Amino acid sequence: MQWKKATASNPNDNCVEVADSITDTIPVRDSKDPHGPALGFTPEAWQSFIAGIRTNDFPTTP
Repeated sequence: MQWKKATASNPNDNCVEVADSITDTIPVRDSKDPHGPALGFTPEAWQSFIAGIRTNDFPTTP
């Protein structure tokens, strides 16, 4: 399985990593713990999440 981080992230920063080698599940993990658990999302749920990020649907607090 090939994991990847956002190109905007620093190579040494801790980030969310995503693998795309499974057709019906999008695995997501924390780069701080590469041997730890991964969450699995359906492609539809993952696309909805990405769309929400792009449209700023998830407010942040300072």
